[in-house]
Amino acid sequence: MAAKTQPSSSSLLLMSLLLLLVSLIFPSSVLSATLRSDIQALESIIRSIDPSSISPSSYLSTWDFSEDPCEGSGTFLGVMCSFPLENTTSRVTEIDLDDDGYDGFLSDEVGNLTELTVLSLNKNRFRGPIPETVFQLKKLTKLSLSENFFTGDITPGITWLKELKTIDLSKNSIAGEIPPRISSLRSLTHLILSNNHLDGRIPPLNGLWKLQALELGNNHLSGTLPKLPPSLRTLSLCYNSLAGRISPLHRLKHLVSLDVSQNRFSGTIGHQILTFPEISHINVSFNHFISIEVVQVTGIESRLRILDAEGNQLQGHLPLNLPTYGNLKDINLRSNKFSGDIPRIYGKRLENSWRSLYLENNYLTGLLPEEFLRLSRQVRGSLSNNCLQCPKNVPICKGVQKAKSQCTNAMQVEGLE
Repeated sequence: MAAKTQPSSSSLLLMSLLLLLVSLIFPSSVLSATLRSDIQALESIIRSIDPSSISPSSYLSTWDFSEDPCEGSGTFLGVMCSFPLENTTSRVTEIDLDDDGYDGFLSDEVGNLTELTVLSLNKNRFRGPIPETVFQLKKLTKLSLSENFFTGDITPGITWLKELKTIDLSKNSIAGEIPPRISSLRSLTHLILSNNHLDGRIPPLNGLWKLQALELGNNHLSGTLPKLPPSLRTLSLCYNSLAGRISPLHRLKHLVSLDVSQNRFSGTIGHQILTFPEISHINVSFNHFISIEVVQVTGIESRLRILDAEGNQLQGHLPLNLPTYGNLKDINLRSNKFSGDIPRIYGKRLENSWRSLYLENNYLTGLLPEEFLRLSRQVRGSLSNNCLQCPKNVPICKGVQKAKSQCTNAMQVEGLE
């Protein structure tokens, strides 16, 4: 029986040299812990950015492809990876870049990062349309591209991302309509599309039953209020061309902050809104409201702190029950059609707890509550452009008053209406 031949030392040395050569020529296929297509996607992302916009202190300056993206020490800041199981490769799961002013485009190859759950590129200078390939990232839970220069529209493809919890595309140049089927994204908690060029009507969103924040301000949206989910805590629709009544908001009993300013809403600001259990900030300014219902809340815990109803057509006497809102601090009712005296209880609140009271440019008459004359603390506000007997040595009285006849005529017209 022939003896087994043992490899010579020279053969072992040659094999070692061959293995070393292969590892140098094909480093990623042999040594990389990260899937090769993920590495290629990261390479494409950085190639799509102007190198001169990558500062030495930025996250992208640490992307050193001589090291593995998921295993390098101190490299690839802004990249998170999954921990691989035995004999499997790592995958990129998050890209969360810093706001260093990166200037460029978002590469189509980002769609190859199929395990990505977070894509956050806020406060940079990315431009061009959002690549359609982004909507292939079926595991994405957060898409945050705010404060960039993205253009184009929001394609229906976004509705494929059923795991999304947060969409923030605010402060870009995105146009077109909000996709009607966006309400199919049942996991959404935050939908933030403010400061763009969106137009058309807001589609029904009551299917988004987990939604807590809806911010659509500073667009070109029109029509009436759609159906909205009662789970909302923050609602901002300011600076649009929305019209009609705001009574659909009466169902939103979990609201903390409401801003529908700078629209064309009309009718009554209902007492339901002012008495929501958790509401703290209401801005209904610069619309066409003609009345506001303020019911007494004595004995009821009210968290309302800020009420801004400037620039409407609110008529009648100042709301007598407003001082019963114990946490109220800032009131702005200027540029309306309020008439009559300032209730004395306003003086007591101004003396003790209110921080600001703006009542200028109405049709108020008569003497000031005596507390206004002896304010010992600094209070912001103005009573100018009314028909008040307002001593000039009182800081809140700065500015001219209307002729009494203007207020009398206004009250007569109001009585006819």
